[in-house]
Amino acid sequence: MLDPRRLRVLREVAIRGSFSAAAEALAYTQPAVSQQIAALEQETGTRLVERGVRPVRLTDGGRVLLAHAEAVLARLDEAQQELGELAGLRRGRLRLASFPTAIATLVPQAVARFRQRHPDVDLIMLDDHGHRLIPRLARWELDLALIYDHQALPEPEVELERTHLLDDPFDLVVPDRHPLARRASAALEELADHTWIGGTPDGAYGRIVLHSCRAAGFEPRLAFGSDDYQAIQAFVAVGLGVAILPRLALTHHRPGIASVALADPPVRRIAAARLAASFRSAAAASMLSVLRETAETYRASLLDA
Repeated sequence: MLDPRRLRVLREVAIRGSFSAAAEALAYTQPAVSQQIAALEQETGTRLVERGVRPVRLTDGGRVLLAHAEAVLARLDEAQQELGELAGLRRGRLRLASFPTAIATLVPQAVARFRQRHPDVDLIMLDDHGHRLIPRLARWELDLALIYDHQALPEPEVELERTHLLDDPFDLVVPDRHPLARRASAALEELADHTWIGGTPDGAYGRIVLHSCRAAGFEPRLAFGSDDYQAIQAFVAVGLGVAILPRLALTHHRPGIASVALADPPVRRIAAARLAASFRSAAAASMLSVLRETAETYRASLLDA
């Protein structure tokens, strides 16, 4: 059986790029790091590190082992956290991540509430794009992640436990002098002959745009692609096209645009997710409660928008 301590050494060598830097990070001597790597290579029967190059690189075998080592070390860390909490030896830790729109709106208020209630919990807050959050949950790198789903998006390959927070409808976004700008609502098919500002083809946003336009009976003529909602607003503001954006992303309106409610809008469903097989700590349970409270405020404002 592979020694987890040696796996940690391999990970640090890969991250730091040298045996000496890994030794400093681990409070080892450089010869000790070299011995640990040599012992790991003997255990696996595979050369793991390319020596004599700067920075030090892993071999193909080393990269394969590191991928598994990350998961193993994360699971051991999870077990240590769970046992420590059960024994009353730890004050708690929570690793929370979110996609950018929520981290700019919903999350700060939730984190502030959580901090007030649990000042002793080690809260680690991470910002990442939606397509990377579920893989990070699957690798046991996170305790909770704010994610969203829509029928245009694939189902995750891991089993998740989701706590629904709110539904976020999409609005039409047009230049403020556009004929539809003063309308209370519009149908998506009215924009069939317009130039569109859409997302990247493989991105979640781009898939939702394509799915929604096709469901309305047309193929959008896409002039520009971006997954940055602020950039999309900027393109629309100068008259380069129209777009649809989630209402949460329109909390801060850019000058020069108007948002118009859609008669039958696409909706993304925002949830807090955890890996179904993971330990639900007291800190995670409390954060879920706080997120539900905070989402209630935003739910009302989104409906009234």
